[in-house]
Amino acid sequence: MSRPAVPIAVGPAEPPPALVEKAVQEAGATVSELDEARALVWAGGPGEFPDELPATVEWVQLPAAGIEDWFATGIFTKYPDVRFTSAAGAFAASVAEHALMLLLAGVRYLPEHLRAVRWRQQDFFPHVGTLRGKTVTIVGAGGIGRALIPMLVPLGAHVIAVNRSGRPVTGPGIPDTVETLSAHHLARIWPRTDHVVIAAPATPDTRHLLGADELSRLKPSSWVVNVARGSLIDTDALVAALASGAIGGAGLDVTDPEPLPDGHPLWGLPNAIVTPHDSNPPQLRFAAFADHVGENVTRFLAGRELLAPIDPARGY
Repeated sequence: MSRPAVPIAVGPAEPPPALVEKAVQEAGATVSELDEARALVWAGGPGEFPDELPATVEWVQLPAAGIEDWFATGIFTKYPDVRFTSAAGAFAASVAEHALMLLLAGVRYLPEHLRAVRWRQQDFFPHVGTLRGKTVTIVGAGGIGRALIPMLVPLGAHVIAVNRSGRPVTGPGIPDTVETLSAHHLARIWPRTDHVVIAAPATPDTRHLLGADELSRLKPSSWVVNVARGSLIDTDALVAALASGAIGGAGLDVTDPEPLPDGHPLWGLPNAIVTPHDSNPPQLRFAAFADHVGENVTRFLAGRELLAPIDPARGY
């Protein structure tokens, strides 16, 4: 006789996240009401989250990779015995692809090419660069970083991966030649690197991780790409570095403030590429989140370690 399927609630109820419900069922659980559930898969925002969780809930899956807004609600303190997981890593491929696009656009001088209304070959020749033989530092070698490395290596870039521990970054398509350093050594990395990709979580420790001092140590040809959170870069310092030519440019899918207001200096700088935090659009995000949910439900049912567990002490 088969055991009854584990009940898992999916929310918010209106509109029902059909892809997520399907993922829960295909993983072997049953979709239930919250008051009967052992787990909750949440596809909405913090403001819609239930006021109370029943005592039966052991695990909550949140829909975002960046969870600073969830920390602000106090939910992790309120339910210390509940396991929470984020969607970290679920959207890594799409965001990494966007980061590579921003970096290549800058290195290949694409913004000026797009503005050109006449043949300017001789003007552009000195500014068109390559990633081959260049050092690209990825600050935050989590899901996005591990997805980006196999995109950069075939282009001939040397990659420095920066994480908290300094332990080697491994994964599919990541060669042994990738250098891994602890975040404690960031100060000595800036002069070595040609370009920087920011992909670290937003925590109090990472606020303004890249400020005036760090920017001053980069090369005049360096491009800075941020696909994490706007707070990791000091915007005023970045604007000054871009305007003065201290660095080559910046490709930003996230900004501080966000949305970036009309008339902000970043809109008018020719060496700034700003995309409106669309590296992970809904038509890609929902399917990727459903895949993530399916894998975590499978792990939950089997009693295995869940993907992307949230550590309140670390802030992500």
